[in-house]
Amino acid sequence: METSDENNIRYQQAKQQVERLRGFYGHLFAYLAVNAMIVLYNYNHLKPGESYFQFKNFFTATFWGIGLVAHAIVVFLPSIGFVRDWEEKKIRKLMEKKENLK
Repeated sequence: METSDENNIRYQQAKQQVERLRGFYGHLFAYLAVNAMIVLYNYNHLKPGESYFQFKNFFTATFWGIGLVAHAIVVFLPSIGFVRDWEEKKIRKLMEKKENLK
């Protein structure tokens, strides 16, 4: 049977993951909303005969998209193997250190 400390640790880990997800989804929403406005602005300001498919029209989406992918990796990678194990070991080590100071 799990102790209350183990339950508390699991709760804190779950809470932290939910906060990471919320942050990522906020970032994703901002990315989509801002880039949709940029697309509309660029489309409405095209000169006659000019193609929309130019790098300047995709500059923000491209580089912000790279940042968004990096954010997604940070949020979703911890659920895979070694990162989660490292976090749990680090948490246990810090808790043991706190207990030894008492």
